[in-house]
Amino acid sequence: MLKTTSQRVEFIGSSGEKIAGKLDKPIGPIRAYALYAHCFTCTKEFIGSRSICQELASHGIAILRFDFTGLGASSGEFSETNFCSNVLDLIAAAKFMEQELEAPQLIIGHSLGGAAVLAASRDIESAKVVISIAAPADADHVIHNFSDYIEEIETNGVAKVKLGGRILTIKRQFLEDLRAQNVTKDLGDVRKAFLIMHSPTDDTVGIENASRIYAAARHPKSFISLDKADHLLTKPEDAAYVASTIHTWASRYLPREEDKTQQWEGHVTVSETGASKFQNWVQAGPHGFMADEPKSYGGTETGPTPYNLLGAALGACTSMTLRNYAALKKIDVGRIKVEVEYSKIHIEDCNECEEGQNGKIDQFERRIEIQGDVDEDIKKRMLSIADRCPVHRTLENNAHIVTKPFDEE
Repeated sequence: MLKTTSQRVEFIGSSGEKIAGKLDKPIGPIRAYALYAHCFTCTKEFIGSRSICQELASHGIAILRFDFTGLGASSGEFSETNFCSNVLDLIAAAKFMEQELEAPQLIIGHSLGGAAVLAASRDIESAKVVISIAAPADADHVIHNFSDYIEEIETNGVAKVKLGGRILTIKRQFLEDLRAQNVTKDLGDVRKAFLIMHSPTDDTVGIENASRIYAAARHPKSFISLDKADHLLTKPEDAAYVASTIHTWASRYLPREEDKTQQWEGHVTVSETGASKFQNWVQAGPHGFMADEPKSYGGTETGPTPYNLLGAALGACTSMTLRNYAALKKIDVGRIKVEVEYSKIHIEDCNECEEGQNGKIDQFERRIEIQGDVDEDIKKRMLSIADRCPVHRTLENNAHIVTKPFDEE
């Protein structure tokens, strides 16, 4: 399981309003990106939404959850929204991810958010996997949440409705839009993998809805029973089960982890985690680790410093060069140990420096231990061979560094 971090994001929704979102991502390699839609009148911070997304991030999937227009921290008026605008917000979120992060390969929706994800699945081309959780087969299913107000809405065109402890304004157009939707009508034409998750004891959205969605979707498709879970997935263990099941089930449709992290020789990606001031995740081919600064410099000491890494590069290259030489000459040198210490020294303290230099210079002091039982002549020869280490030569030969924008080839 990977450690995770959350990052606030903002993008423009379907109606031009600012949409508030959170990107939950692993502190480490990201295998895929996902998009999550919350339940009716919920928000991105609802316990079920937050728990599922953070758990998925711990499995290596970066996932964006956001507040639909007029809800949570997003701007706009809820009264001016409807099911169609939610679908369009989802599509806008997917486009934002494609432009700023990476196009989502999984789209996940809970309750009415699940219905919205099903409706948006055709238009989010990057999505390979579509997942509905406790979703209604028809958008108008949510009308029962405010059935006591329907007559007032239809008569007056608007009503103040109490839902989830909040007062929301619902207009007639909202009702009419819900009634006009047929979520499952064209689902059979969508060529993606479908996972339908539902509790057989869900007393808010009955299990028969899952049956209808499953019947409408084409293969490949699967149904997972969320036995004993409540509709809103308020129990942490239920949210964790949903996330781990999604990760396992969707894995066959996602890039293999070795393919995702495979990089060409010499390529390293370093990106801030957002968890602290200096903490960065270093991805070197399939290998990943933290880089940081000590607490005395404002860091959190979760990884080696940049100069630690530079010293490690010199030490590792030296050891490998000596091992290669010993193997070539068939010399049993036992284990090889290299210590590297970095410091800045005054030029007058450097015996090997050229005349005419002044000020301070960077110095790497390298100490080599040949642990095998070899004579002094071989040890001396090994010390001279150490200078042939490619990293040693790079450090001494003033390497050329080119800096350019990320999107420039």
